[in-house]
Amino acid sequence: MPERDLTSTTGAANGSRAIPQPVVAPLTSAAIFLVVTINPGVAARTAVRSLCADLSALLRAVGTRDQAATLSCIMGIGSDAWDTLFGQKRPAELHKFRELHAGPRHAVATPGDLLFHIRAQRMDLCFELATQISTRLSDAVAPVDEVQGFRYFDARDLIGFVDGTENPVEQEAIDATLIDAEDPAFTGGSYVIVQKYLHDMAGWNALPTEVQERIIGRTKLSDIELDDAVKPSNAHNALTTIVENGQEQQILRDNMPFGRPSEGEFGTYFIGYSRSPRVTEQMLTNMFIGRPPGNYDRLLDFSRPVTGCLFFVPSATFLDEVTPDEPASDPEPLPAAKPSPQPVTQASDGSLGIGSLKGSPPHE
Repeated sequence: MPERDLTSTTGAANGSRAIPQPVVAPLTSAAIFLVVTINPGVAARTAVRSLCADLSALLRAVGTRDQAATLSCIMGIGSDAWDTLFGQKRPAELHKFRELHAGPRHAVATPGDLLFHIRAQRMDLCFELATQISTRLSDAVAPVDEVQGFRYFDARDLIGFVDGTENPVEQEAIDATLIDAEDPAFTGGSYVIVQKYLHDMAGWNALPTEVQERIIGRTKLSDIELDDAVKPSNAHNALTTIVENGQEQQILRDNMPFGRPSEGEFGTYFIGYSRSPRVTEQMLTNMFIGRPPGNYDRLLDFSRPVTGCLFFVPSATFLDEVTPDEPASDPEPLPAAKPSPQPVTQASDGSLGIGSLKGSPPHE
């Protein structure tokens, strides 16, 4: 595929560029996923809009304490919240998370107006930034879910498989996640779907390793993909492979394990970024409904989602230009600035899978 030219200023009256949020930033060993709803009233909306432009300053203040820890934060906005915050000029494919229900398998839709995906090599920096964001928003929002994720051994999830083997990297990651000419008012933006999965570890661990491998589609120890001759058609990595017109459609996953052993809670927080949400939605349909229907992902017999939200991730340029008191005017089309394969995070300028439950190695 030819490399996309994301540096052109064609079509922008002032020659400016839309700088993405750090969607394709390097993966880390710690993360916090914070989902909230916005409370009713003008004051609440004003507080959220004020945070949009100040988020990069908060990130800079916390991240400068250890720049090598690569603290970053991505802010996403849900469908209903977008209208109340920014008016009727909407990203072309922004909508509410679409539930899927097939027998006992249920991809639930849960409330969520704002997502903050905070990641770093140190949990204390993630914790401090989450604290500062929560303090700024205060009574303007109500918490829905907060998950602290961690890297588990050699980038494995709690079911024992390496997570993220097939993630795209460098230019492929940019092409898979960042909007370009298809929605010129929102170049540099992205879509993200999140789900919090809880695992039946007793049931899973009772399975022989060979059975687990056929469910996932990879070997457990060496992380090698099973040969097509032996891999079932409903293996997890088979159902989450989407091919259109002969080309695989990819998403970028940054899944993280989480848990509370004393409470019997063991899970994976799925987070998948994409240029179009329909790619992730097709993966979920294949998993829950089946391809063909009924040929579903057997991992769902041991893993169930308890949350489900879809958010739009505007460019960092968009957030920086939000004012507290007036709705954002319809944005002029801005070409996206080309992020480097190791994208800008706080340390340099302060700006700002379901794929396989299969890291830094990429997360699938």
